[in-house]
Amino acid sequence: MMKKFCFLLGNWRLDYRVPQSALSEAVTGQGTGVFRRALDDKYVFFDYSSSFSNGTAAGAHAIFAWDAKIGIYRYWWFEDSGVFLTATCQFINDETLFLNWHDTLLTQTFAKAGPNRVILRMEQPNSQARQETVLEVLLTRE
Repeated sequence: MMKKFCFLLGNWRLDYRVPQSALSEAVTGQGTGVFRRALDDKYVFFDYSSSFSNGTAAGAHAIFAWDAKIGIYRYWWFEDSGVFLTATCQFINDETLFLNWHDTLLTQTFAKAGPNRVILRMEQPNSQARQETVLEVLLTRE
C-alpha cells in the first residue's frame, strides 16, 4: 500500500508562502525535506527543516502508515516546538494525496505538479464557508 507514495519520495527544496490568515501573519520561507521509505516499506517518513522571513525556524518529523484494520492511511506529525497532530489520508488519484487533520478544520493536499514538483496546500474554512489557503509549499526535487 505504500507504493502510492512514490511521487513524493526523495529530497526536496521547499518554498513556502503563508498568506495572512487567522492562523498566521503573512510570511515566506525556504527549507529542505526528504520523504523516504522506512521499516521494510511499512512506513514513509517525512523530515524537514525551514526558516522564514520573520526570523523563525521550524523542523518536523512525520510518519505515514497504512492502517489495514480500517483501510485508511494515517499520518502523525511531530514539530520541533513540541506540537504534534494526527490526520487520516486518502489518495484522490495516483498523484494527489488528501489529508484531513484531526481535531481541526484543516485539510491538506500534496498534488504532483510536474515530474519534479509537488504543491502542498493547507486550507481551512473562512467565515463565508469557503476554503481559505493558510499554507502553500512548492516542493522541487533536488
